[in-house]
Amino acid sequence: MGRLAVLISGRGSNLQALIDAIAAGKLDAEIVTVISDRSDALGLDRARRAGIPTQVLPWLGEARRDEYFQNLQMILEEADVELVVLAGFMRLLPKELVRAFPQRIINIHPSLLPAFPGLNAQRQALDYGVKIAGCTVHFVDEGMDSGPIIVQKAVPVYDYDTEESLAERILAKEHEALPQAVALVLSKQWQIRGRKVVCKC
Repeated sequence: MGRLAVLISGRGSNLQALIDAIAAGKLDAEIVTVISDRSDALGLDRARRAGIPTQVLPWLGEARRDEYFQNLQMILEEADVELVVLAGFMRLLPKELVRAFPQRIINIHPSLLPAFPGLNAQRQALDYGVKIAGCTVHFVDEGMDSGPIIVQKAVPVYDYDTEESLAERILAKEHEALPQAVALVLSKQWQIRGRKVVCKC
């Protein structure tokens, strides 16, 4: 059973997708801690209702960025986690933390990477005029949304879409993609080929 740490900053709907997948027996894992950089993150309530330990590590500001991530690394190491899941965690991890957990940190992003990395991916997709959008679960590397792709899910983009309507449709696919990606990574039945993760099963 894989030991997970889930990092959040907001409402935690992708955290809930993991909780539900574990409860349904679809994911052989245990969420041992949920960590948020915001004390008012709604995802903390989701974790508490599921009986999962939570920790709030308030953001210290850019001037104390190194101190913040050193504290976070210490917490993750003490929790003895196998996989760190960024589920709406709105901080870019430093290279030191990424190197401490090589191919053990994954992120969910609301675009079909490598298209539209960074913030406001849905708005970027609409502004560009694409007909297909979606979400990507990928390993975190030292770049921004640039690590090897594990799972992608696509959705159509309609002419009447707003940023909110597109985001809602993508989010539904995120809830499918994240548990699938976690299960694949924990299975260890994968290898990286080029810039993507392929199953060896």
